[in-house]
Amino acid sequence: MEEDTKPILVPVGGDESNYGIMNIQFNPEDYRCKRPFHVEPTNIVSVNDDMQRVTDEASAMNKRIHYYSRLTSPADKALIAPDHVLPAPDEIYVYSPLGTAFKVDSCTDGYGKNSSLVTIFMIWNTMMGTSILSIPWGIKQAGFTSGIILILLMGILTLYCCYRVVKSRQMIPLTDTSNWEFPDVCKYYFGSFGQWSSLLFSMVSLVGAMVVYWVLMSNFLFNTGKFIYNFVHDINVTDIVPGTNGSNKVICPSAASGHLPQNRSVTFSSGNRTGFELFEEWWDKSQTVPFYLIAVLLPLLNLKSPSFFAKFNVLGTVSVVYLVFMVTVKAAHLGIHLEFNWFTENEFFVPEFRILFPQLTGVLTLAFFIHNCVITLLQNNRNQENNVRDLSIAYFLVGLTYLYVGVIIFASFPSPPLSKECIEQNFLDNFPSDDIMSFVARIFLLFQMMTVYPLLGYLARVQLLRQFFGNAYPSFFHVLILNLAIVGAGVAMARFYPNIGGIIRYSGATCGLAFVFVYPSLIYMISLHRAGQLTWPALIIHIFIILLGLANLIAQFLL
Repeated sequence: MEEDTKPILVPVGGDESNYGIMNIQFNPEDYRCKRPFHVEPTNIVSVNDDMQRVTDEASAMNKRIHYYSRLTSPADKALIAPDHVLPAPDEIYVYSPLGTAFKVDSCTDGYGKNSSLVTIFMIWNTMMGTSILSIPWGIKQAGFTSGIILILLMGILTLYCCYRVVKSRQMIPLTDTSNWEFPDVCKYYFGSFGQWSSLLFSMVSLVGAMVVYWVLMSNFLFNTGKFIYNFVHDINVTDIVPGTNGSNKVICPSAASGHLPQNRSVTFSSGNRTGFELFEEWWDKSQTVPFYLIAVLLPLLNLKSPSFFAKFNVLGTVSVVYLVFMVTVKAAHLGIHLEFNWFTENEFFVPEFRILFPQLTGVLTLAFFIHNCVITLLQNNRNQENNVRDLSIAYFLVGLTYLYVGVIIFASFPSPPLSKECIEQNFLDNFPSDDIMSFVARIFLLFQMMTVYPLLGYLARVQLLRQFFGNAYPSFFHVLILNLAIVGAGVAMARFYPNIGGIIRYSGATCGLAFVFVYPSLIYMISLHRAGQLTWPALIIHIFIILLGLANLIAQFLL
């Protein structure tokens, strides 16, 4: 009897006009209390199935439930929907902040089914990106000792700010925030300004990542094509750039960049030299290759659903693991080359502390950036009480990976004969195109980025077009115009400014100013002030964090 009278539809609170598909109340004690709703089949995404469908029965059940919810006022629990009105568990869908619907496979405790180990791995995999290629360059810009210290300090600082993001929903009283994302929290505290500014900075991070991807894909495609052409035509090419001798050759492209075209090489070949020159003319890293990518990637960006590409997420993990393996093998062959000069610079080594250190902090802001989606990732954790612990472990592993790759590449870089200043913004550029291990790494990264790029474009499209038009795919023309603008930005950067370290630090410092430093600290101070718990130490510490973020952004344009 007591079970029969237990409410199934739990009111969220507030005026009835505010009830909609986003007001889903999850009660961890009763699986049936999840309020289902109907979405159009074209908006349903699943990584397991190419196409999902909402059945007519589920749609009818949804209408009946909404009918029951409007028979009385929301505060009246007397009239509840009977069990037979609720859809079966396999017909329940949850509306995501990205405008899609994800099927609930099993959710007996009101949360996701991922273990802590899976959650930690997901955060690590999401955070590890293209920034890892620029970490050795960032350490060179900051100095070896200060670079290590900055990686540790930035990891701790961004972890604390991420912790504040995770806790931000819990500090909002008398409101159900179980389905809120961080932009919703910003809107609650700052109104429409918080909503639109969070959209702006989120777009900066997405478009910045897509531009970096385009530059890197052009780089990897160029070197891969050059390797294949030389191998097929039995061409032995010696680049006219300073480098070491032997089987583990390391080169310094920046030493010759101001004097020779980037494709220039000395060729010793039994083949047709005219054909090789023609290949170099049509296969240029900045003049032609960035445009070739348009033919492949622009059609993929215009697809309505990129769910197919989500199946290749494992390639990101494979790429990072292979990079760590390659770095270890290269270091074992090259040895360690370090000399500690604390403040003076010589021909082959850089000081331990350099004034250019903000360039590393800009890169690290994006390298440790996960603040705009961390709530979504942690919601899938089976044990919600372990969220802070799992997040801390994930940050520790990410920092350890960055430290390992950055320190090993910097320490093993052969100085002399080459200077540490030769370390490139993409450390793979320090290995010639005919290096087998680098070739494999470029293939992995190229294929991974070509599958992730449409996903990033889809996220940008959903966030921007849904805000302006209320639909993530208002028309093919709208989507095409947006994608042309994004692709055009990538091509322009690959053509005129192919410096991924610069792009990463600018975009990282810009989006990090809002999502990492300003919003988490401001929201925490406002919530404490409203609760009458704000103290002077908390005020000073969080104002200092905001000033650090502002100084980090300004320094990118001064150095």
